[in-house]
Amino acid sequence: MFSAVKSLRESLTRTRDAVFGRVATLLGQSEITAETWDELEATLIQADLGAPLADALIQRLRARASAEGLIRADALKGALGQELRRLLSDPCPLTLSARPTVIALVGVNGSGKTTSAAKLGRYFQRQGRSVMLAAADTFRAAAIDQLQAWGERLAIPVIAGQPNADPGAVAYDAVVAAQARQIDVLIVDTAGRLQTKYNLMEELKKVARVMAKAMPGAPHETLLVLDAVTGQNALSQARAFKDASGVTGVLLAKLDGSAKGGMAFAIRQELGLPILFAGTGERFEDLEPFDPDKFVAGLLD
Repeated sequence: MFSAVKSLRESLTRTRDAVFGRVATLLGQSEITAETWDELEATLIQADLGAPLADALIQRLRARASAEGLIRADALKGALGQELRRLLSDPCPLTLSARPTVIALVGVNGSGKTTSAAKLGRYFQRQGRSVMLAAADTFRAAAIDQLQAWGERLAIPVIAGQPNADPGAVAYDAVVAAQARQIDVLIVDTAGRLQTKYNLMEELKKVARVMAKAMPGAPHETLLVLDAVTGQNALSQARAFKDASGVTGVLLAKLDGSAKGGMAFAIRQELGLPILFAGTGERFEDLEPFDPDKFVAGLLD
């Protein structure tokens, strides 16, 4: 039996308590002063929105306060929630556009790709979809073993090669196998790589090209797995992977272990990448489509 699913609101406890909880205290019953604006901006920066975005947000709030005649700090909370929600834009659900729909997971070492592959597999499995996993992280034998073990637990087939095998060959074989078995979703776990290593990023492009040879259009989605704990450092990662591998969306992992949930706003605004999924805990079930309304409410409620 699987444990109860951890909600997005629960996963934001650390961010809410450590940073955004201060907003409620700050926006109390006092009048708005210059110190109010300064402290609110400092709080937003500490939440990892980043200085440029925090400054832009404060300017919008100042304009609203002036236009709407807001003089009490507590009146700003609703406006802040609305402005934060606006930064995230509308939800962008992932759709299964082909059979199989091939989803490649990319990211730096330790971002949580292998765990996220299993969680994503379980997510689609619960929707009644047939799923296959591909262990294309051939540089880490532990990653192959881990994915195979989780595949067994979830009753999801795993295509894997030998350690240090050509990751492109593993990905190619997986696409062919998924087509032959008429699988709905193939999730390809790629090796972690530093965004500053040119040769490794080029190899990632090669894996994508090889999959396209097996099935034109593959991979249909390339999700960048970002560790929420990294905060603003995730921006440079996201920028490099977006340029190198055609990232179509973000899976925000380890959200429950971070007090830096504000980086979601920076990712969406500065890079234009939609956040499609949020990892909300350690269980297989703890992954859900990213809901901007729930996210903002979870931060400020």
